[in-house]
Amino acid sequence: MSGTAGTAELESWIRAFAEAISAHAEELTRLDSAIGDADHGANMARGMTAVVAKLDEGPQDGTAPGVLLKQVGMTLVSTVGGASGPLYGTFFLRMATAMGDRTELGAAGFAEAFRAGIGGIVARGKAEAGDKTMFDALAPAADALDAALAAGDELGAALRAASRAADAGRDATTPLLARKGRASYLGERSVGHQDPGATSAALLVAAAADVLA
Repeated sequence: MSGTAGTAELESWIRAFAEAISAHAEELTRLDSAIGDADHGANMARGMTAVVAKLDEGPQDGTAPGVLLKQVGMTLVSTVGGASGPLYGTFFLRMATAMGDRTELGAAGFAEAFRAGIGGIVARGKAEAGDKTMFDALAPAADALDAALAAGDELGAALRAASRAADAGRDATTPLLARKGRASYLGERSVGHQDPGATSAALLVAAAADVLA
């Protein structure tokens, strides 16, 4: 990739994320069974299947990247149960807003939109670092992405650094005490379990690194 992302590249990212969710659905459900409602894998698989079905219908109301991600966000909000739908939906909707009507994003533009998406998650879920949520994977990813771009890396290399940071953030949720969501009801019993939301969020970043690189 040349360091820019248009509609086709972003669609490839979304499709890669859907494939990753499908491949890891059982793992996500297993993780959620320990500290949640045991439905994260099934919910995310259902939502991403609906997203891909929409993509297969062809462009909706234009072909700008922002239009594509708005469609993704709205589909997730309407099809995914629990907290995952609103959170992931808001992520993509905020990314779409940040993109505006641009037909192509450079590395800095993608990083800006990515961080805007995380801002949407924070606004909706009120999560902070260390709460044992998807934020614990996404926030380090955004920091690593920004740092790599500031150091002069191209988007592909920067996204690979972001993916490594997301994986590390995901792994770091295991010893944490959950302070948000269903897992927080368990108190000390939430300690020792990897957060399913952080796990699916790491898959999102990994998909971007694989495709947009």
